[in-house]
Amino acid sequence: MIKQITAQSFRKFGRVIEYPKKHLKGNKKNLWRIVLNDPTARGWRIAYLVVRDKTLRRLEQHPHSYESFEPIRGQSVLFVAKKKDPKTIESFYLDQPIILNKNVWHGIVTITPECEIKLTENSKVKCVYWPLGFKLSPDGKFDAFIDKD
Repeated sequence: MIKQITAQSFRKFGRVIEYPKKHLKGNKKNLWRIVLNDPTARGWRIAYLVVRDKTLRRLEQHPHSYESFEPIRGQSVLFVAKKKDPKTIESFYLDQPIILNKNVWHGIVTITPECEIKLTENSKVKCVYWPLGFKLSPDGKFDAFIDKD
């Protein structure tokens, strides 16, 4: 089942990029807030991702970097897991910007012909990959596959 991203539903994987209480009546000033400050990071980079994959065969994680995912166009599903166990993989509609915690396994598929996402991560990011041995798809199915290569 694909879940809706809320501050509560996504808490164990990271946080929603939002401004709390921005809708309070009477507030007509511009609002500005730091949403993440990691003093251990030594430089950040911004990337632009165009996703055309409809299924995933692997997930990745970044042991030493937070990562933001900020949807720009199209619709996508974010798969996440805190540990390397297929039973723990959850999926979310990526319909608002989020910050993914360090060490969270993740991958994105599109549910439109393609989607575009802005990323921010540590400039020295290390990627670790988890080959799944099956395909993940937005309909929530884990499909077995056999590579013929």
